[in-house]
Amino acid sequence: MTEFISVNTTTATKLEAQEIAEALVTHRLAACAQVSGPIESVYRWQGDVEHAAEWFCTAKTHKSLFHEVEARIRSLHSYECPEITALPIAGGSADYLAWLNDQLTEERPADSH
Repeated sequence: MTEFISVNTTTATKLEAQEIAEALVTHRLAACAQVSGPIESVYRWQGDVEHAAEWFCTAKTHKSLFHEVEARIRSLHSYECPEITALPIAGGSADYLAWLNDQLTEERPADSH
């Protein structure tokens, strides 16, 4: 088992998902991030069943950085209650996991905290 996680969020627009992905990678809070969509989401919000076209953003990071990743996503997100979930990365190729580690252990910009 590794200490890496995949953090997921959904957004209302492609631009918002791209901005979150860019910020996480730029500030070395994630080694990489992918944006995909649009996806169709069905969810209950304030008593009603809602349907929305959304964009999905997933970022690979270290478990120890989750709270900083969450804070950065919240600071950029337009939703009142954004999805911010983390799933463990149970394994991966040795070279990819080494690359993830390298990207996350280099010095981060001062404003990333």
